[in-house]
Amino acid sequence: MSNVKEMAKQMRIDIIEEVAAAGSGHPGGSLSVTDIMAALYFDKMNIDPKNPKWEDRDRLVLSKGHVAPALYAALAEKGYFDREDLKTLRKNDSFLQGHPDMKKTPGVDVSTGSLGQGLSIANGMALAGRMNCKNYYVYVILGDGEIQEGQVWEAAMSSAHYKLDHVIAFLDFNGLQIDGTNEEVMNVNPVDEKFRSFGWNVQVIDGHDCDAISAAVDEAKKKAGKPNIIICKTVKGKGVSFMENEVGWHGTAPNAEQAAKALEELRAI
Repeated sequence: MSNVKEMAKQMRIDIIEEVAAAGSGHPGGSLSVTDIMAALYFDKMNIDPKNPKWEDRDRLVLSKGHVAPALYAALAEKGYFDREDLKTLRKNDSFLQGHPDMKKTPGVDVSTGSLGQGLSIANGMALAGRMNCKNYYVYVILGDGEIQEGQVWEAAMSSAHYKLDHVIAFLDFNGLQIDGTNEEVMNVNPVDEKFRSFGWNVQVIDGHDCDAISAAVDEAKKKAGKPNIIICKTVKGKGVSFMENEVGWHGTAPNAEQAAKALEELRAI
């Protein structure tokens, strides 16, 4: 597991370098979801970077597509493309745009960005796997502000109706969205009870504990006949002192001085 934690540290450094080089992007949510990404890509997912379209691979749906810098960092560290390419984020003609594009970026299983749609896509992938006698898992990462979208709950009903136990969802629960706190904008609590009432297996964990994240995936795989959600309590901007729990860093890139301070802090962890 030490390798996973080291990867999470490197991914946070990559995220700051990506967004700073682009001069735009979403550092806050990217840093909150990093440990989930690291645990999946470096411990749990059955994938092959040399064969991104392998039919039996596990899938990942980044429903909150605006945190693409975290996904790109994971893919680069995993070997899907060169780390130097990260510096091209959001540049013209780059294959690393502000939201994931499955037609351009190796390792991206689905294009995302319009919030609220990822769980529906994950359901479709899981149903296709069942029909084709495949045993892969579909991981989907949702934002806590994102679940204010009605389609999420239509999809949640479908997941349970079809008993999609190969859908494992993560909720990045950092409590903030672009306009303020979730409670101010549209309170989503009690989110654990809501998913249970929709027929899901629910776990609530520390979303920055890589061991706990991997253990929760193992536990989810033991549960047959129901979809699974792992609610991860996280900190927006995790790892950078002046970004943590600050809603202003939802979609703001650091300037050169701020980036240097952030990188100094992250390298010292």
